Amino acid sequence: QVQLEESGGGLVQAGGSLRLSCAASGRTLSINNMGWFRQTPGKEREFVAGISWRSGSTNYADSVKGRFTISRDNAKNTVYLQMNILKPEDTAVYYCAARRGTFLSIRPEEYDYWGQGTQVTVSS
Repeated sequence: QVQLEESGGGLVQAGGSLRLSCAASGRTLSINNMGWFRQTPGKEREFVAGISWRSGSTNYADSVKGRFTISRDNAKNTVYLQMNILKPEDTAVYYCAARRGTFLSIRPEEYDYWGQGTQVTVSS
């Protein structure tokens, strides 16, 4: 099993920045890819960004390209999501996820482990 713990959420004004962290523990050698998703009430969980644990390759949702950056620190088993130029529509609960599968994926059903989520609220 893999445990994921997010931190770094909070309240920020539009145009501001936040950095989310996700620390992985347990059987981390089984992880090939990590991702960030977000969800608002009544909507499906939405892909935000993903990163390959080994190569560092990344992919992003169009809505966050140029504003968000995903990165990882293999030594700390931690993934980060740097969020800049935040907009009110970025308000959501953000979830960290880990995937055993080989390839990057934007589909939440293809991720095996999930964190509890952290709230991000962007005020206008």
